[in-house]
Amino acid sequence: MEFHVSLLGRDDLTGQIYQQVKEAVLDGRLRPGDVLPPTRELAVRLEVARNTVSAAYDRLTAEGFVAARAGAGTYVQAAGFERPPQPASGKGLRPRAIWDEVGVPLIDTEPVEFDFRAGVPDAKLFPYATWRRLMARQFTPTAIGSMAHDAAASHPGLCAALARHVGVSRAVRATAEDVLVTNGAQQALDLIARVLLEPGTVVAVEDPGYFGPRHMFASHGAKVVGVPVDSEGLVVDALPSNARLVYVTPSHQFPLGVPMSLPRRTALLDWAERTGAVIVEDDYDSEFRFSGRPIEPLQNIDRTGRVIYVSSLSKVLLPSLRLGFLIAPPSLRRALQAAKYVSDWQSARPLQGALAEFIDEGQFARHIRRTRREYQARHDRITAILRSDFAGLLEPLPAVAGIHLCAYLCEDAPDRDVYYRAREAGVGVYVLSAFRMKRAGRGGLVIGYGSIALSDIDSGLRRLRACIKPATIRR
Repeated sequence: MEFHVSLLGRDDLTGQIYQQVKEAVLDGRLRPGDVLPPTRELAVRLEVARNTVSAAYDRLTAEGFVAARAGAGTYVQAAGFERPPQPASGKGLRPRAIWDEVGVPLIDTEPVEFDFRAGVPDAKLFPYATWRRLMARQFTPTAIGSMAHDAAASHPGLCAALARHVGVSRAVRATAEDVLVTNGAQQALDLIARVLLEPGTVVAVEDPGYFGPRHMFASHGAKVVGVPVDSEGLVVDALPSNARLVYVTPSHQFPLGVPMSLPRRTALLDWAERTGAVIVEDDYDSEFRFSGRPIEPLQNIDRTGRVIYVSSLSKVLLPSLRLGFLIAPPSLRRALQAAKYVSDWQSARPLQGALAEFIDEGQFARHIRRTRREYQARHDRITAILRSDFAGLLEPLPAVAGIHLCAYLCEDAPDRDVYYRAREAGVGVYVLSAFRMKRAGRGGLVIGYGSIALSDIDSGLRRLRACIKPATIRR
């Protein structure tokens, strides 16, 4: 294996080699079984005599740190610490103040028996065999060579395929030139912030709403203001007059699940034109609509070029693929492409090429139909049980799309109590308070059904019901 040895000066070269190998063993960087470089190879690399390296190895062998095996070389024999020592703390270095407020969210790493966490699609439904076939086509010398230039740019075939897909399925007005492929929706929002936001710019977001965009805008120096959401979506009359960017999820508000009514959408577009603001429309899971008329995106009814359309493929495919895209007015196209270039020198072009073929072959539409049927069955089952077995405990909000729904607690009790009780009972669920900017507001649960099997829903909800009763009674 490659092992770094640094020699200072020409004094005690054998001792320096010995000491550095010994320290690497003791602090765990070299583990039992790791093979050291041959004496001749290390001597050439360090520009020293081979006897110098051999003497260091002999000393390490004598002390039991390494052992020589005929035909296999010299390998580490001693066990060091389980954890390597931490590097210098850098106490004199401080991040910007915003990073004291923006933290890494706590992710539930422990598996749960019943997983009702929102936003998690079912990985078992992904067409792995088809995807492997398409990826194999991308990993050839010819295919890789064609991607060598403009590697940060979007795959042209995928841009065309996505423009056709959203044009047909969502009535989004776009050509291939309007599409910019990103590493998920979060990068799309980051690029928008880089291009449009100056430090101190007021950005309005839904409250409650997804915390990822909120933190990201704040990290760019924006002043983020929460705007309430009611049964018709974002309350446009509550928007601050000095806001220059508004982030909304109009088709399926996250986390409440309500769609933005047509009067509200019209009012929001009028407000943006009047104030000169831009609207960022996150259409994150509209593929999964189970009933009712499709909600027309803001981008389709925008006539003044105020809307940037953002979408993620994480809910439809897999979050780990990190694929999303944005569609912006032509006036922003060059700046967004430049921002993508400077922030992300290389894109996963083979991945994008595979997705382009996945869409063009009709596999994407087939996968959406299949997963929509499965998620609708889960949605309908959860809704029926909440209405029948959770009366007086939960008040479900109407939801006809997506892979989660929201329900208010009927009693005035902290929803985080329910969360902790549920975790102890092997049930994973999100709480509404985690998505609020302000502490005030009704407690509730955000119940996902992307990663729980239909056959497990009844048992999981029975266990969840037992966790709600003690929490509400105690108050």
